[in-house]
Amino acid sequence: MITVFGSLNVDLVSRVVAIPKPGETVHGSDLQLIPGGKGANQALAARRAGAKVKMIGVIGDDSVAGVALQELEPAGVDLSAVRRRHGTTGVAIITVDQKGENTIVVSPGANAEARASQIAAGALNKGDTLLLQMEVPLAETLAAAKAGKAAGATVVLSLAPFSPLSAEQLAPVSTLIVNEHEAADFAGALGLKAGDAEATVKGLADKLGLTVIATLGPEGAIAAGKAGVVRVSAIPVKPVDTTGAGDTFAGVLSAWLDQGADLATAMKFAAIAGSLACTREGAQPSFPRRAEIEAAAR
Repeated sequence: MITVFGSLNVDLVSRVVAIPKPGETVHGSDLQLIPGGKGANQALAARRAGAKVKMIGVIGDDSVAGVALQELEPAGVDLSAVRRRHGTTGVAIITVDQKGENTIVVSPGANAEARASQIAAGALNKGDTLLLQMEVPLAETLAAAKAGKAAGATVVLSLAPFSPLSAEQLAPVSTLIVNEHEAADFAGALGLKAGDAEATVKGLADKLGLTVIATLGPEGAIAAGKAGVVRVSAIPVKPVDTTGAGDTFAGVLSAWLDQGADLATAMKFAAIAGSLACTREGAQPSFPRRAEIEAAAR
């Protein structure tokens, strides 16, 4: 069982020839409203990968609130702990260029009111997985991590948007996921020497005392921790939109780990799923299902 405590957003997406420079105005495509938010994204990715998933977060009562749930509900994600508040739902304003690269501005809205107390007593048990990100208040994310560890759950944290947390703050976390840029920034913040991806994740894992995974885009992913160094490859694809690829990785990784896979196996399928997610537009609509992931692995 995976419990996701985190954000639910609506992505406002416009495709552009080139991402505008400061002060520049460019023409974009018709605006698309697509469900998103790192918490919701990872919940859906895990559910499509075959895991049983419960989502915990907050949405508003505005006109776009329903969009935030439109992929989660039919997928079978348990939404009983998603609270509604008066006001706006979280929104991400996204531009996507012709190479599939993006820029994202997040307006938290209702996500700012997410509370770890929404995780009911007894909701987390030994052997469960608690999946966290950084789009709800940090104090609540850290409180949820402590509650997860106390209950015997495995705590997975996707450190995005990036913030250089301390080893003490990360003590309840079992597995930390960063991208290659976040890994380098984190190493610098901790005073570690710059190095290649392997040296960086090994340095972080040793310093923090947990498993650290860095996603490397088309190069796959690399991890270091108790299992040693694990490296997996992505599959070659022509990217259309990279939005949500990292969330796909985190959700699918958690799904395979929750079902008893070892780290190398979970990373293998997560990297494949992240690659597949880049081949379609949008975040949640692009997330592959388990059968597609397994077929691509053959």
